[in-house]
Amino acid sequence: MAFLIRNTQTRYGWIAILLHWLIGLLFIGQIALGLAMVRVTSQRTAFELIQLHKSLGFLLLGLVALRLGWRLANGTPNLPAGTGLLERRAAPAAHFALYALQLLLPLTGWALVSASVLEIPTMPFDLFVMPNLPVAVSDAGEAWWRAAHACLAYAAVVLVTIHVLAALRHHFRLGDTVLTRMILPSRQRDDTEPE
Repeated sequence: MAFLIRNTQTRYGWIAILLHWLIGLLFIGQIALGLAMVRVTSQRTAFELIQLHKSLGFLLLGLVALRLGWRLANGTPNLPAGTGLLERRAAPAAHFALYALQLLLPLTGWALVSASVLEIPTMPFDLFVMPNLPVAVSDAGEAWWRAAHACLAYAAVVLVTIHVLAALRHHFRLGDTVLTRMILPSRQRDDTEPE
């Protein structure tokens, strides 16, 4: 049977799956790049990594906005029937926190470069100059946004780890479809399949 683009009651469609994995890999890569770029000793390499980090941050921001729009317009599959009450309440809260971090991290990074006294233009992928956010330019402001960005990044590491462990728990311990439905797209017959 043909794979569907839209989600069903039991599985995700191609669009949700592709956005999930693309954003997930980009998000994890951005955290790794952020940690690496502040530890390199070469100023030239650090500058190039920072420019790449900023470009990928704007790409991430756009993809997350697209994913949120798709989720609002498309809905999500139901949780498996055996899912407990605590998990039914925790799962939406965890997903909300993940979306919030995926938006707040690029936004605080944008605020950080906007507040920088160095006033280095931000050019995503060397295509155009991204205007600064309307924040005060000062050393104190830059330090505040840097701290906020770093705190959110460490919170993201914790939350992504919990998210991955929860998915693995569903797959290997509970044996349900929570993980596989984010790997294999929906098919028309899935709407009638039991969980």
